[in-house]
Amino acid sequence: MELFLNILLIIGGLTALYFGAEWLVKGASEIAIKVGISPLVVGLTVVAFGTSAPELLVCLEANAEGQPDVALGNIIGSNICNIALILGVAAVMKPIVIHRQIIRREMPILLVISFAFIAMLWNGSISRVEGGVLFVGVLVYVIVSIYQSKKEQVQDDYGEFSPDEVAAVQKSGTKELVVSVALIAIGLVVLKFGSEWLVDGGDYVARAMGVDEALIALFLFAFGTSLPELATSIIAVRKGEGDIITGNAVGSCIFNILAVIGITALVKPIAEGEIEQLDKMVMLGVTVGIFIFMWSRMRLNRAEGAMLLVGYAVYCVVRYQMG
Repeated sequence: MELFLNILLIIGGLTALYFGAEWLVKGASEIAIKVGISPLVVGLTVVAFGTSAPELLVCLEANAEGQPDVALGNIIGSNICNIALILGVAAVMKPIVIHRQIIRREMPILLVISFAFIAMLWNGSISRVEGGVLFVGVLVYVIVSIYQSKKEQVQDDYGEFSPDEVAAVQKSGTKELVVSVALIAIGLVVLKFGSEWLVDGGDYVARAMGVDEALIALFLFAFGTSLPELATSIIAVRKGEGDIITGNAVGSCIFNILAVIGITALVKPIAEGEIEQLDKMVMLGVTVGIFIFMWSRMRLNRAEGAMLLVGYAVYCVVRYQMG
């Protein structure tokens, strides 16, 4: 009976993470539109941070409770999931045209910080100083992105918002702004409870079934906290919004390392335990692989999407057999 209740706790946690992130993203996106940030930057910063919020809450909760493998496994698994699963599903549904900025700036940034993240783990932990370096990196990234966006004054569709909705948000007054702020606040509260339920329920189930905590984090938590990115990408595919898809996935990976790991390590140093070298190498491998795919023809086609999905499936099977 206790096992069943904890499984319900996991389901409730995942549900809360999904809706909390949705409300957070909606409120933040409306504010971003009101101040005139470009759609690509909305995807790379506002939406990316909003959909990375579940990872942040789960990592903070897990690390505080002495489960550093859950924190590290969640981020490594989420980045693998964002690239291999989410972009794979999106490309199979419909080939994705890649924005030039993703190739020129965001992917090189992701490559550099991914290698830096793995290098920081070389001694088996991420210290507060290293966390501070990562956090400063995300502040610089956001400031530069917003500055360049306002300088370029890019005009385009904003994600799920139609031109009429964009115009309405831009003309909205104080009342609508308060509603947007309230959505952000409610989303954060729901995310807080969702992360607690997911970590507590997942920890109990892992121990009861004899499954390694790192394995649970790499797959269950990583997939669960990546649900907002997956849902956003599927909706964006149906509307033909490639900027939002790639910006959301790549931006979330950047935020996972810089903001989530950075903030978590600042609060409490993260010690590496049972994370395998394979997990770290796969994260680096899919990051390099997606960059090559994007660079080749400035797009992701269905065949490349299928390759990503097959690769993710193979990794899941091999990692499960390793225990």
